[in-house]
Amino acid sequence: MAVPSLTTAVPPRTPTGRVRRSPRISSVILKAVMAVTGLALFGFVVAHMVGNLKIFFGAGSFDSYARFLRTVGEPLIPERGLLWIMRIGLLVAVFAHIIAATMLARRARRARPVRYHHRAKVQGSYAARTMRWGGVIIALFVLYHLMDLTLLWLNPHGVHGEAYNNVTSDFQRWPVVLVYTLAVLTLGFHLRHGVWSALRSLGRGRARTEARLRLIALTVAVLICAGYLSVPFAVLTGLVS
Repeated sequence: MAVPSLTTAVPPRTPTGRVRRSPRISSVILKAVMAVTGLALFGFVVAHMVGNLKIFFGAGSFDSYARFLRTVGEPLIPERGLLWIMRIGLLVAVFAHIIAATMLARRARRARPVRYHHRAKVQGSYAARTMRWGGVIIALFVLYHLMDLTLLWLNPHGVHGEAYNNVTSDFQRWPVVLVYTLAVLTLGFHLRHGVWSALRSLGRGRARTEARLRLIALTVAVLICAGYLSVPFAVLTGLVS
């Protein structure tokens, strides 16, 4: 007569008694997606900011930069081919970053055994508590930005090949500058938390380096925000026209 094994594995269950199923995509993979897309987006943000600052060197310099982006890769790749590959890759990275972050947040909530009736305040910055909505705002702004200064559907000048005039005519309208400012500040909060989290992971969160890592993250975010906002406010105030 067969005797049942006493070492039979018991499937993990949720607090309500249901069998906990293994997720189709592991959290390790989702965190890897967050890291890779975050690094790629950070590199794009820095490169795009440096390119935008060419507007301070005049129309010729800025239009030459825009023309380089359109023709890079020729004749192997048709005109604007590589540029559109980069744009599509940017959108894919943005939405993959948001989806991975959302899935990880939901799993963290489900893993909590008991929901708190009175949740105590925890140590954390405003950026950490608004990462999800910040990502959504940034994604929506990217779509608007593409329609405004790439497809030129919303641009008041809207002439392909005249990047300088498109930008200057766009930022002469204060509502556009306001929307741009809100999006850039949201990006700054997002970057501050993202850079801090990445540095903290590398430094294993040692107490003696915590303040230094926060300062580095804040400095990076402030510099990037200042770089991006310098262009619309220079146009709005007449410094660039």
